[in-house]
Amino acid sequence: MPPTLLLDISKIDLDEIVFDISEIAKENPQSFEMSQLDAVGYTNLEDLKFAGFKDVTEDEFWVRGHIPGRPIMPGVIMVEAAAQIACFFMKRIYGLTGFIGFSGIDKTVFRGTVVPGDRFYMIGHISKVRSRQFSADIQGLVNGELVFQTRITGMKV
Repeated sequence: MPPTLLLDISKIDLDEIVFDISEIAKENPQSFEMSQLDAVGYTNLEDLKFAGFKDVTEDEFWVRGHIPGRPIMPGVIMVEAAAQIACFFMKRIYGLTGFIGFSGIDKTVFRGTVVPGDRFYMIGHISKVRSRQFSADIQGLVNGELVFQTRITGMKV
């Protein structure tokens, strides 16, 4: 049985765009093929929660080779997308400055696939904040179904 979602998605518009890819690029250094976040639509500083998405296209760099004839988004790319949305939240909304490095993952489970044509939604919650380090619980959804979950740890470098 999948866990409870981190956000009540019936109360937010997952397709809303508050911060588009150009705004994300001002905070996140990943670019070109490594940009794995297209929009952030929900942020709440009071409860440290957020939501955003990546539109998965046929042009993704991994499509040709992961898995020929049946492309599936690699789990490591899902983890990277989760790290990018958590870092964006910590910099733009929480106000952490400087470069944030990805320092760990934990409790990662893959429950479904993400394929070209999917909108990969990510919902998250910052679960711990210290002076230089934070942890975020993040879930990935496609068509309302939980396909991925992880805990990301980031550190100001």
